[in-house]
Amino acid sequence: MSTFRILLAEDHPVFRMGVCSLIRSHVGWDVCGEAADGRQAVTKCIELRPDLLILDICMPNLNGLEAARQILKQKPDQKILILTDIESEQVIHDCLEAGVRGWILKSDRVDELTTAIEQIQQNRSSFSPRISSMILYGYLKPHSANSIMGRPARLSVREREIVQLVSEGRSSREIAQLLGVTVKTAESHRNNIMLKLGLHSTVEMVMYAIRNQIVNVQLPTLMPPIPEREIALASAAFGD
Repeated sequence: MSTFRILLAEDHPVFRMGVCSLIRSHVGWDVCGEAADGRQAVTKCIELRPDLLILDICMPNLNGLEAARQILKQKPDQKILILTDIESEQVIHDCLEAGVRGWILKSDRVDELTTAIEQIQQNRSSFSPRISSMILYGYLKPHSANSIMGRPARLSVREREIVQLVSEGRSSREIAQLLGVTVKTAESHRNNIMLKLGLHSTVEMVMYAIRNQIVNVQLPTLMPPIPEREIALASAAFGD
């Protein structure tokens, strides 16, 4: 039986190490590569051609949704499993629309992740119970301005990239370098986005990005709790 090759895209090193250890402990599975941001995920997925890409939504430089869209545009048959803590109906809908095959929450049990990988390996889709319920509820409830089908003005792929980069504090020069365009072009895109969305400042653009799950913001606490799942995966990675 041939090895099932998995590419893991996750920006938290300890969590990524734990998931890699879990994958390698399974007979017939192997981690063919790792990515720490959305752009790396796109590049490595195209280069390495893995059987499965496990992808987080909250990724720097390019979020998981946009990474999935770019990958599936070039490789429509690529199997993608989302592993995240995001539970946004809109983001779930957009990922399914793009062609994502499964969605597991980081708060789910470790065996639910392995089951999801096994199901996708068998050419089936796999969603955690909570996400399945959200999908069903979103499908059954009447469409309205607040439903997962309702959405603001559509942005192009390039425009969504720029919104994320601006929201992450990138300057026009940095954005131009990342996207391979001139500074003038980057600034023109930025101005066009603000005009299209009716925004008047960078702060408003950041708020738009947060509301529409283009970027994710987690408020710090004095002593942030460590999820049991991350402890288990980290322990597995270090052999404890």
